[in-house]
Amino acid sequence: MGFFSFFTKEKKENLDKGLSKTKESVFSKITKAIAGKSKVDDDVLDNLEEVLITSDVGVDTTLKIIERIEKRVARDKYVTTSELTALLRDEIASLLTENHTEDQADFVVPAEKKPYVIMVVGVNGVGKTTTIGKLAYQFKKAGNKVYLGAADTFRAAAVEQLVIWGERVGVPVVKQNMGSDPASVAYDTLSSAKANGADVVIIDTAGRLHNKINLMNELTKIKNVMKKVLPDAPNEILLVLDGSTGQNAFEQAKQFTAATEVNALAVTKLDGTAKGGVVIGISDHFKIPVKYIGLGEGMEDLQLFRRREFVNSLFGE
Repeated sequence: MGFFSFFTKEKKENLDKGLSKTKESVFSKITKAIAGKSKVDDDVLDNLEEVLITSDVGVDTTLKIIERIEKRVARDKYVTTSELTALLRDEIASLLTENHTEDQADFVVPAEKKPYVIMVVGVNGVGKTTTIGKLAYQFKKAGNKVYLGAADTFRAAAVEQLVIWGERVGVPVVKQNMGSDPASVAYDTLSSAKANGADVVIIDTAGRLHNKINLMNELTKIKNVMKKVLPDAPNEILLVLDGSTGQNAFEQAKQFTAATEVNALAVTKLDGTAKGGVVIGISDHFKIPVKYIGLGEGMEDLQLFRRREFVNSLFGE
């Protein structure tokens, strides 16, 4: 199946719309950075470095990008400022491609890993439960049988919100009373999902960072209990980050990657912010694939992250 058979015109339009604020911000900054210049020189590179850092790409990733562009300029001898965005697009796409798995084609799960278990982590307020609901919708739409587990038992609102999403999407939600052991909820969810031939199981967890030791212990306990039902579980530990918080998302990623073995990222709320550059920095810095991006409130507004399309949308075709 070719790339364009699954990246539809509608998805591209949603991506362009969702990243429009970031694109407008970045382009206006780049335009100012190269004003009056005919070629890419040291002044342009210094200005470009400032543009990327103030666009929440992050210092380390920005320096990598600038170094790559410097090498291209040195190799090609003469690069005009009109070529700069194309150069940026190519180098950032290359950077995102390194040390990562291939982009996922659709909301499919490996046949040999059913039920595919996703444990979702992240602080309260980043859109964690909403992301779970949208994931459930997308997986079900792709023909999968989905189960949800309400293991964030410390907030009644979290359980209620997940139940509402389950009803909206039409998938079962396994829950217990407020204050129940989260690991017990995870165990019940996996047991029920396994018995009923589920394809995908998504487990919500509490979003607390004030005590990293307790968080680590809790997440470890949930993982260990799930392995009693399915030895390979969880297949994916998905960290949800709020893209609109910029550099705060970096700090949250540091905390959670220290607390548990995160192997996938979802960056939400990109449509309401000009901080979309944070996706580039986080993807590069943590060497953990950004798997999903949130571009709006609707159930269709959670997309699989496709690096080339993301960069094309941000910097133009």
